[in-house]
Amino acid sequence: MDQILNKAGSYWFSQKATKEISSVGDDINSLQSSISGGASWLVNKVKGSMQKPLPELLKEYDLAVGIFPQDATNYEFSQETGKLTVYIPSVCEVGYRDSSVLRFFTTVTGYLKKGRLEDIQGIKTKVTLLWVKVTCISSGGSKLNFQAGMSRSRSREAYEVSRDGITVEKF
Repeated sequence: MDQILNKAGSYWFSQKATKEISSVGDDINSLQSSISGGASWLVNKVKGSMQKPLPELLKEYDLAVGIFPQDATNYEFSQETGKLTVYIPSVCEVGYRDSSVLRFFTTVTGYLKKGRLEDIQGIKTKVTLLWVKVTCISSGGSKLNFQAGMSRSRSREAYEVSRDGITVEKF
């Protein structure tokens, strides 16, 4: 009888052990795939945050590379929506070679499309004696068109070099 109970107990124990080992194996596989998935997510996140410099992004979208002040290096860009958010350390003005002046808020947003930055918030230009909000910048060959109440064309060449901004107190 002892032998029968030993064999039955041994069989039951081996079945239980096999299930437990199988379960542990499944847990290890699950953990491995979770770690692998997490590592893939982390690598993709790092890849996503390793953005190209802002001038390269602007050039890729056929806009002049010097539209923003030189110290505007941090930005967020969503390729799905085209939303661009540029961060500038302080409110500043930038003078360009064609004597035009743009004033930038600390955060500039807009939607980037090929040859256009639309629905802009955070940029003004001086028209006569007034500062007027720039709502769109578009590229047309050798010209940049600034929409600020009315459209005004300027030489693209004046905006091809990044310039330092001069800090001002208010936007």
